[in-house]
Amino acid sequence: MDLYLDSVDFKEIEQAFELGFIKGLTTTPTFMHRHGITDIDGAIVKLSGMVPELQVEALGDSVKTILAEADRILALPLEREPVFKVPISNAGVMACQRLTAQGRRVNVHLIYTLNQAYMAVASGAAFVCPLAGRLQDQGHDAVKLFEQCVEMIDKHGYDSKVMFSSVRHPEHVRQALLAGVHVCTVPYGVIKHLCDNSLTALGTAQFFEHTQLMTTHVKELIRPHNPVCTLAETLSSAMVKMTESRLGVVTLVDDEGKLAGIFTDGDLRRRLQEDGREVLDAAFNKIAYTESPVTIGQDALLDEAVKLFKEFEVDSVIVLDNEQPTGVLDIQDLVKLGLLGQEHL
Repeated sequence: MDLYLDSVDFKEIEQAFELGFIKGLTTTPTFMHRHGITDIDGAIVKLSGMVPELQVEALGDSVKTILAEADRILALPLEREPVFKVPISNAGVMACQRLTAQGRRVNVHLIYTLNQAYMAVASGAAFVCPLAGRLQDQGHDAVKLFEQCVEMIDKHGYDSKVMFSSVRHPEHVRQALLAGVHVCTVPYGVIKHLCDNSLTALGTAQFFEHTQLMTTHVKELIRPHNPVCTLAETLSSAMVKMTESRLGVVTLVDDEGKLAGIFTDGDLRRRLQEDGREVLDAAFNKIAYTESPVTIGQDALLDEAVKLFKEFEVDSVIVLDNEQPTGVLDIQDLVKLGLLGQEHL
């Protein structure tokens, strides 16, 4: 089944045809009116250079006027000859027969019955185009009509192709495939969702997650700010550095820059509650702090980091290069990547 785009929106036409396998474009005067197109001929000329096959309306109330409209369009500076869309009618099928005899290709559309479809294929239409959505809106079995059209063409050896149109949602595309139609013309909004599936999305997310765990090193994820205080600095200094880094922890180092411990925003609140505001002027070598924080080497994989967060149920892990702290790995960084669920917060 060939996939066509049903649109006159130039931007989405460009985006859709980047897929590389859409075979053609169908348009209608209604689409052009909705998009505010006033220069219809200019739009047709532009579209003829954008797509491999263009289908445009040759509208008229008689054979003569339909043929005249087709000739008028052919006289435009087109880059390729279009397929002419003609609504089903006695005049329409007669015009189709004459255009076909001239070597033109015609899509006879607005079809709602098998008899109409038969008249279209008998007149030599290249495409026979019932409208699924509109038929279903009226309570008709649209899929059955498409199946009958395909069966008629196969049984009697006609060359026409059945086009499934008036597509409203991805389910219509599935129905078109099962009905065995030759072409399905689809709005871009529907095409964009044909690959969507919640199970596929879940599986893909899991693949990305596991790939990150096995290939990303801790040093690639740590934030640029590394809040560090010496033991001689005060709690007030730690509070400023936590605020600037937007982390709830500062790393404490000794005179040689080696890890001595950590002090968290939770520790700060507890000290304030117990000792009052005066404690902000106290140095770390005068108060209690966590001397043995959870650490990880900067070259470790994220898989190891996740195991540490789960095992020790902490919010932060200190990242080391040998014994020198190089950053802080925060649990929120892993949650944002989907590597830890909200239940670990």
